[in-house]
Amino acid sequence: MTAPAIELCGVSKRYGPVVAADAVDLAIDAGSIHAVVGENGAGKSTLMKLAYGQVSCDAGQVRLKGKDVSAAGHSPARSIGAGVGMVHQHFALVGPFSVVENLVLGREPVKRGLVDLERAAAELRELATRFGFDVDPWARCEDLSVGEQQRVEILKVLWQGCDVLILDEPTAVLTPAEVRELFAVLRSLVADGATVVIVTHKLDEVVAIADAVTVMRRGQVVERMAGELSVEAIARAMVGRPVLLEVARAPAEPGDDVLEVDSLVVRGSAGRAAVNEVSFSVRAGEVFGIAGVEGNGQTELLEALVGLRPVARGAVKLVGTDITDAPVALRNDCGLAHVAEDRHARGLVLSMSIAENLAVGRQRELSAGRFLPRMNGAAIGDLAGRSIEDFDIRPGDADATVAGLSGGNQQKVVVAREITRPGLSLLVCAQPTRGVDIGAIELIHRRIVAARDAGAAVLLVSAELSEIRSLSDRVAVLYRGRIAEVFDGAALAEGDALERLGQLMTGAVS
Repeated sequence: MTAPAIELCGVSKRYGPVVAADAVDLAIDAGSIHAVVGENGAGKSTLMKLAYGQVSCDAGQVRLKGKDVSAAGHSPARSIGAGVGMVHQHFALVGPFSVVENLVLGREPVKRGLVDLERAAAELRELATRFGFDVDPWARCEDLSVGEQQRVEILKVLWQGCDVLILDEPTAVLTPAEVRELFAVLRSLVADGATVVIVTHKLDEVVAIADAVTVMRRGQVVERMAGELSVEAIARAMVGRPVLLEVARAPAEPGDDVLEVDSLVVRGSAGRAAVNEVSFSVRAGEVFGIAGVEGNGQTELLEALVGLRPVARGAVKLVGTDITDAPVALRNDCGLAHVAEDRHARGLVLSMSIAENLAVGRQRELSAGRFLPRMNGAAIGDLAGRSIEDFDIRPGDADATVAGLSGGNQQKVVVAREITRPGLSLLVCAQPTRGVDIGAIELIHRRIVAARDAGAAVLLVSAELSEIRSLSDRVAVLYRGRIAEVFDGAALAEGDALERLGQLMTGAVS
């Protein structure tokens, strides 16, 4: 009988009072695609780091291909030596280097005292052909698409001789076409005898690709599924209750234009136009989605709209007021709220409490006194209490420091603060559910739809096409700083809409 490719026996890991893995048993069958899923903080990433040797166990055993590797100082190098490699969500490629230079970095083949890149390039071509990759060994990595860069990362692991691959959130920034290409590669790897482990939160993709699924909750394995898989069953096991996978919403009843963007030009960090002659409007009572591969001007566009980046040319109006060059305070007075793309850099003060973070940017609203106004502790406490209850922020302690919260609960604090602003006219949401588990996604989606139904205009930017499509009443595709096409509700409902969106995002069609 073939030994499991990876086997964890009673593995435990604790970080202070937090138990990340609690006596976990896990077996990954050789020659299969196995998904590990769970809510934020469930322990799935920690478990894979324990298996790979990136993190050491407090207790238990790690076996790779039947051999115990935990007793003598398990490490990534030890894993690679055993044929187990890991591709992390954030790639570790040197942009100006070629594909082959990245491939051999740290393991350079030498011929007569010189690095033999020609030999490495030949080996790369052979490896790529074997598994159906289309990769130019001499292309610079910074010129490759995200999907192509991911293939390079996979090739690096294969070139090291690994036949067990652990992939952390492998489809996080891929278009639908790139996802299909990746899945085809993974299936060819398994057909050739490899084993693949996927850590992901995209349950529809789990059902499409995995032979088996391990579900984790609060540091423990709660269920292992195989055979006929369903998104509903996996989600229920993850959260411990039935989950609404797509928020029910009535057709939009849009009103007047709230946000008007006219011929907007915004420069990026290199001085070039990151946003080039973009025009659109967002009406009261609708969600206007912006789809696009990251790096096509979405960040610069939103920063210009909320007052964090200057406008080079063009005009922006909010409820009829010209805010093109207005300070952030005036935009807030006009009813603008902003769920920032990076909650740590823009949305939170990590050293402050939940209550204090809920008050950030709302000081005037929460102040008492006419001549010498000061923060009103009772008002802040009331806001914190309502937000904790309404948004299920855990722990439910208003004085708890935000740095100690999970990513999903940190995001709930940001969303609660912004979406409950009085006089809300425009809600700008950038990646509102990034790094958030399925239970928190359900809550955030419901609140976005509720804001729309209450008459607010919502501008939504997301790298998740399923999120864009399920929440948006209209969608614009942004490609290289320009709007490639705008889809209305009828177009979004068409069967090939997702495919068309993905093609426009990559410039495959015009």
